[in-house]
Amino acid sequence: MAIRLKDLISKERAMRQGHRMCPGCGAPTVVQQALLAIEQPVVITAATGCLEVSTTIYPYNSWGVPFLHTAFENAGANISGIEAAYVALKKRGKITKDIKFVAFGGDGGTYDIGLQALSGAAERGHDFTYICYNNQGYMNTGAQRSSATPKGANTTTAPAGTVIPGKLQKPKDLTAIMAAHHIPYIAQTTISNPMEVIEKVKRAIETPGPAFVNVLAPCVLFWRMEPSMQREICRLAAETRFWPIYEVIDGEWKLGYKPKKYVPAEEFLKPQGRFRHLLKGDVGRKVIDNFQKDIDEEWNYVLKRCGETWEPQS
Repeated sequence: MAIRLKDLISKERAMRQGHRMCPGCGAPTVVQQALLAIEQPVVITAATGCLEVSTTIYPYNSWGVPFLHTAFENAGANISGIEAAYVALKKRGKITKDIKFVAFGGDGGTYDIGLQALSGAAERGHDFTYICYNNQGYMNTGAQRSSATPKGANTTTAPAGTVIPGKLQKPKDLTAIMAAHHIPYIAQTTISNPMEVIEKVKRAIETPGPAFVNVLAPCVLFWRMEPSMQREICRLAAETRFWPIYEVIDGEWKLGYKPKKYVPAEEFLKPQGRFRHLLKGDVGRKVIDNFQKDIDEEWNYVLKRCGETWEPQS
């Protein structure tokens, strides 16, 4: 059944008011949009990170559903263990209701430290949905670079200066890595279109077996942007093709959004202080040109996998 916006407005929130996330932070927006898609009882687990530390400050708790905090590297293992216990208890008749299982992790706890646990959970075939709120760096510990951080970004562990112009490497393509696990459902999206996030998570939740959803979610402090630009910066990520929107359903790649016009990557970089050093000088220009080249190559890869072509308006 199609999701109706008016039905969501009055729906009780799984994560409630009173959390300590920064104004404009993308993580709680991801959580709120995602959990609106779930109708059944749900159990949530989250890796250590901004989301966990800001919603469970003892003795306070912002969660209105069962929530378990796990170690930085363990979200995939934790959610698979919870799901396995549920399956065993249901077989014995000790649980009769249908329950869904969702794990949240930032890019540090997903792309890097927790990748082994996530990969193992996916390979074993547990029935769960893993949602990565991807702010492209280690925010809980001081804006260090992660393998999701874009090339050229200024971070505390890859500082832009006279030696290097920020991070030197391209980000890891974790969505494609999860697709290589041949699990039933994978999606990549961002929070500029709430209904799209809700619909993709709904598909993930309703698909039996492992599902992975990678959601681009700004960090105001790291991205050095105005809090009010949360939605706009994510829209630019899609319009510049920096963040392609697509799904992989039972191995079939499906493009979710095709920009009508060619928008250069620089439009995505300009509002963000983490890229400010690239907007001046020959070195910065070279990095931006390489940034654009990487985007074009990744976009063409996604188009090919989806069996699509793209002819933008001039």
